[in-house]
Amino acid sequence: MENLLVLAAMGALLLLSGAVSGVLAGLLGVGGGIVLVPAFFYVFGALGFGGPDLMQLCLGTSLATIIVTSIRSTLAHDRKGAVDWAILKSWVPGIVVGALLGMLVASRLSSTVLQAMFGGLAAIVGLYLAFGQEHWRVGQRMPGGIIRVVMSSVMGFFSVLMGIGGGSFGVPIMTAFNVPIHKAVGTAAGFGLAIAVPSVAGFLFTQVTAAPPLTVGSVNLIAFGLVVLMTVLTAPFGATLAHRTDAGALRRIFGFFLIIVALNMLRDVLF
Repeated sequence: MENLLVLAAMGALLLLSGAVSGVLAGLLGVGGGIVLVPAFFYVFGALGFGGPDLMQLCLGTSLATIIVTSIRSTLAHDRKGAVDWAILKSWVPGIVVGALLGMLVASRLSSTVLQAMFGGLAAIVGLYLAFGQEHWRVGQRMPGGIIRVVMSSVMGFFSVLMGIGGGSFGVPIMTAFNVPIHKAVGTAAGFGLAIAVPSVAGFLFTQVTAAPPLTVGSVNLIAFGLVVLMTVLTAPFGATLAHRTDAGALRRIFGFFLIIVALNMLRDVLF
């Protein structure tokens, strides 16, 4: 009976995490994985699963859900004319290469190292969301040539190491190069698909020890199903809300929340 109550509580937490990640993916352009990876980490850990490969399990499962979330979010934004397909198509090759390299590196790192990397990078993203200004500009147009190749590959690489879609890095990059915020959010949703598909293909063949039931490679199908159930429902709502509200205050609140989550992850590593 006690085990059933624990599983029910964990299932409820996963459903809630999926709902929140879907809204955030559509509303703020940040990958839902920024919420899901910590949620999976604590849920799987509390149930005694994952072992030394716990972070690989979290990354693989999070990225699998992003495939569905990204498709839904991109289509919802495209209906509002908020996807720059020229940018998306030109950045996809580099993102795919970076994502594949990220998957290969992540599969060989210890869970502790990945946890530390997630905490550090999430703190940076949180600081940007909390204190960044939309008027900050680096250039007047998106870079091309070798600069685009390097930037897109680096984005794909680090996104996989965090188990996130393209929004957390893609939106700041695009707005810094004078892409309107709504266009950046919509286009970044498409980045998520380019990150998730190749990396998940690899994670499906990366085995973890002490895996939960119904786990294929590093992807847990139970968590995937529960989260996708919610993100499919909430991602379009987030996209609609993004076009009806000034998300500045919400971005700052979420930024501070993310900093707290990141510091807690780092505390677990250090202490």
